[in-house]
Amino acid sequence: KLGCAEGGCGACTVMLSRYQPDTQKLLHFSVNACLAPICSLHLVAVTTVEGIGNVARKLHPVQERIAQSHGSQCGFCTPGIVMSMYALLRNQPKPRMLQFRLTTNLSLPSGNLCRCTGYRPILEGFKTFTGACCRGRGRDNGCCLTNGSAAEKLSDDVTPPLFNAAKFMPLDPTQEVIFPPELMRSQSLCFHGNRLTWFQPTSLDEFLRLKWKHPNARVVVGNTEVGIEVKFKNMVYPCDCVVCLCNNTVVVSSGRWGEHHDCQPHIGPEPCVYGSRLQTHTDGQR
Repeated sequence: KLGCAEGGCGACTVMLSRYQPDTQKLLHFSVNACLAPICSLHLVAVTTVEGIGNVARKLHPVQERIAQSHGSQCGFCTPGIVMSMYALLRNQPKPRMLQFRLTTNLSLPSGNLCRCTGYRPILEGFKTFTGACCRGRGRDNGCCLTNGSAAEKLSDDVTPPLFNAAKFMPLDPTQEVIFPPELMRSQSLCFHGNRLTWFQPTSLDEFLRLKWKHPNARVVVGNTEVGIEVKFKNMVYPCDCVVCLCNNTVVVSSGRWGEHHDCQPHIGPEPCVYGSRLQTHTDGQR
């Protein structure tokens, strides 16, 4: 898939799924397809927007809600935004309102550009997946939307609802496509091409040995820099080594406001690209 071809618009977003042998769990994360080298998809399941539903067969609840909530105008960005939300729901089928606010406020505007809607209808439609109110200040049950004199004076004639959430099809996580069993293994990869040697280790020790043997190898995580330099600046990197898929190199830490971040403590302090905030919010502590 290709949009802006430089990881800027997010229209080409797809979901990648990988089995983690150390935890025996699946990791779902969204990436820009235009920056994901084919070599990096070894033992990875790729899910596109066409793969989760279509108008000919059946729309996925994420697709239906962004359409019914008027979250698509020109439609250029819609597939990428759908897949970003889909990846979140695959990891957290029932996200809390706080988790949703943190992930969408921090990730959607930066990873998926929309110049038509201003994001408001998109976020309003996706909020229905939380199944809870914003828990703002208010009387009785604490919901600021239903308590207070201002809410009592609202009229549907003046402020009609944007959509009827009761008519949305429910999200059933058990009906999602299963992860291919043949991909549930861990294997190092060494790909030799005419212009490139691609190393994909599965452990930190293996990565360090490769880096010692090939000191000039370019370390690749999300390919956001190397991919741009090769495509637009005609840079040549004959040897690349991917580190973000190594086991036991990703940990989850809490930020100032309670948000969770993936990071590479053994490699550097920067947040890991493929494990974005959009997928790392969980109900409990990890």
